[in-house]
Amino acid sequence: MEYFDKIAPRYDEWYKTKVGRYVDKTEKRLVFSMIKTKSGKALDLGCGTGNYTLELYKRGFEVVGVDVSEEMLKIARKKLPNVKFIRADAYSLPFEDNTFDLVLSITMFEFIHKPEKALGEIYRVLKPGGEAIIGTMNGRSLWFLFKRLKSLFVETAYRYARFYTPKELERLMKEAGFRDVESRGIIYFPSFFPFLGLAEKLDQKFSDKLKNFGAFIVVRGVKGD
Repeated sequence: MEYFDKIAPRYDEWYKTKVGRYVDKTEKRLVFSMIKTKSGKALDLGCGTGNYTLELYKRGFEVVGVDVSEEMLKIARKKLPNVKFIRADAYSLPFEDNTFDLVLSITMFEFIHKPEKALGEIYRVLKPGGEAIIGTMNGRSLWFLFKRLKSLFVETAYRYARFYTPKELERLMKEAGFRDVESRGIIYFPSFFPFLGLAEKLDQKFSDKLKNFGAFIVVRGVKGD
């Protein structure tokens, strides 16, 4: 996690670029279209600098952010001084059983080594009927291949990442006890694709049919009553 402490001061710069704004908007549209919970207590697990924590807060959730990088959390706390941010890892969450209505984890699972243990903790802290939303990069996408090649020459977070397919994540969630498991994908072209307007139309049209090839995949599951 030293890498994330190191890049924390410049982490948000990418979201200010044209491609970064497009990707962020597109991913959030998919994530929040899949969330059925509209209020209550939410956990942003692997919150980083608070990008999704802020969005949950704006939507009226009572949200808590958790991350292992203290430098990332320092930036998140400046954005949201009224929100509780806690340094902890996904394998041992500092919450009681049945605490949250929603657990959201975006681009964290790529960087953990024990996904089964993390999902067990997510299941534990969710209330019965609560939902988990997991978003990761897709190991079969064109974007993944581009990012992986780039990481061979330039140090990026993707050098340390493990990528999943929709079926792999669905299987992990089902084995953890989640029901009503479903997945969707979005973003079908690498970041250097120049025609973002056309890309957006294609993303909206094929997010369900071509989910196995989307650069970003989202899996949703519900804790049993």
